Amino acid sequence: MTKLPAGLPAAPEPLSSPVFDSHCHLDIMVGNRQASSGDPVAQAAQAASATVRGILDDARAVGVTRLVTIGYDLASSRWGADVAAEQEGVYAGVAIHPNEAHAATPEVLAEIEALAGRPEVRAVGETGLDYYRDWASRDDQHASFRAHIEIAKRTGKALVIHDRDAHDDVLKVLAAEGAPDKVVFHSFSGDAEMAKKCAGAGYFMSFSGPVTYKNAGYLREAAEIAPAELMLVETDAPYLPPVPHRGKPNAPYLVPLTLRCLAEVKKVHPDRLCEAISVNGVTVFGEW
Repeated sequence: MTKLPAGLPAAPEPLSSPVFDSHCHLDIMVGNRQASSGDPVAQAAQAASATVRGILDDARAVGVTRLVTIGYDLASSRWGADVAAEQEGVYAGVAIHPNEAHAATPEVLAEIEALAGRPEVRAVGETGLDYYRDWASRDDQHASFRAHIEIAKRTGKALVIHDRDAHDDVLKVLAAEGAPDKVVFHSFSGDAEMAKKCAGAGYFMSFSGPVTYKNAGYLREAAEIAPAELMLVETDAPYLPPVPHRGKPNAPYLVPLTLRCLAEVKKVHPDRLCEAISVNGVTVFGEW
């Protein structure tokens, strides 16, 4: 591993079996999208002057061999698709985030669909519903979500869902529209009952740093319920770092901390969980 810049978390003990990061934002980590003054975590990440190559090298040094970089608007989706085309071990997701749903015009959605057709793009997302923020109206969010569901079905790509304080409505929209074959709940935030519903529908649940937080027992209960064959692990980097690094920038090299927490909850050896998640990754995103 390269020497990490000051202010970044220390590297964890490497995993003995490889795994991948199912959801991160490389563009924010490397400063392609300038962090706002109200985004201190992203600002700190960008102050470290990371590069895509450095991020990949640091991740691989601890056993995180691949990653999926996720778009949230047209610019980040284009950037991610281009990087995935250039970098081995990187796939991309493309979408308009629910907080930006007002920008999901027919013209923009047509461009998202064109990007989704590229071979290095393996997901449509992150899309979904966010009732925590009111940056976009619920009507706009629902219309955008439905449009992305149809794009995922037409292109045969996985649907990656952002679900914040909107569990029931997300499930209702998926049921009403007809879910794509592969659905991932990014940074799963539901409880055990929500996990049962997702498992019953065959939806994948991707767990991130908050599952390690002391006050997130409900997430650990959900992880315990979730079938191993429907689990993924992610960072959402540069956000949501696992303990003991809350408040610092996250990065794919910190996946082992979340993975080990999940393995403890599931009462399995980390190697077994890595193997299951790696198989799930091929199911969801295809062969690397």
